[in-house]
Amino acid sequence: MNPSLNYRNTHFITSAPDIRHLPDDTGIEIAFAGRSNAGKSSSLNRVCDQKSLAKTSKTPGRTQLINLFKVDEGCHIVDLPGYGFAQVPLEMKKKWQKSLGEYLQKREQLKGLVVLMDIRHPMKDLDQQLIYWAVESQLPVMVLLTKADKLKSGARKAQLMKIQEASLAFCGDVQVELFSSLKGLGVDKLRRKLDDWFLSVEQEVTESDLEMIDSDIVATDQPD
Repeated sequence: MNPSLNYRNTHFITSAPDIRHLPDDTGIEIAFAGRSNAGKSSSLNRVCDQKSLAKTSKTPGRTQLINLFKVDEGCHIVDLPGYGFAQVPLEMKKKWQKSLGEYLQKREQLKGLVVLMDIRHPMKDLDQQLIYWAVESQLPVMVLLTKADKLKSGARKAQLMKIQEASLAFCGDVQVELFSSLKGLGVDKLRRKLDDWFLSVEQEVTESDLEMIDSDIVATDQPD
C-alpha cells in the first residue's frame, strides 16, 4: 500500500442500525463522531474531496445510522450517529446512543477516533465523556474544531490554544486542530493523521506476521 492514501477513491459500503448489521469485524476502522450538526458529513466530504459522499443536512440528527465507507483495502472510515441535540423523539434518540456506544465499546477494529466540535461550542459534557472513554481504551483521538471560518483569525487561534490546554486534562493521545470544510482549513492535517493511523497499524500487523514467520523458522531449524 502507498505511504499515503487516495481519499478521493473513498466510497460508501453500507448503513447499519447497529454493529450486528455491519460487515465482519476485519481491517482497520477510523470513526468520526460528534454532536448533531457539528459538521461530520461536511468534514468527510471535504477530506475525501467529494461533494456528496456523506449526506449533509441543516437539520440536527440527520445521521441516524452507522455509515461505513471504504478508503482502500482493509481501510474504512465510519460515520457514527450524531449525539446530543436532535429534533427526534426521545426513544429514537436513545436507540441511536445505544448503537453508538455499542460500536465504540465492541468494534475491535476501531483504531482511531475523530471527534468534531463546533469551534463556538466545544467540549460539551458528551464530547468530554467520549474522549475520556477513548483515552481509557488507549485509543488515539483527533479533535477537530469545525466551522473555524465562523471566527476571525485572532479568535480562532485563542480558541485553539484554550482547547489544546484543556485537552491536557485527558492525559492521553489527544490532538486538537482547527478545521473548516468551507475554507479547507485543517484538511491536510486530518489526512496525514488518517494516514498515520491506517498505515502504522498495517505496519504493526506486518511486523507481527514477520515475527511469527521468524519464530516458525527457528522452531523448524531446531535439532531433533
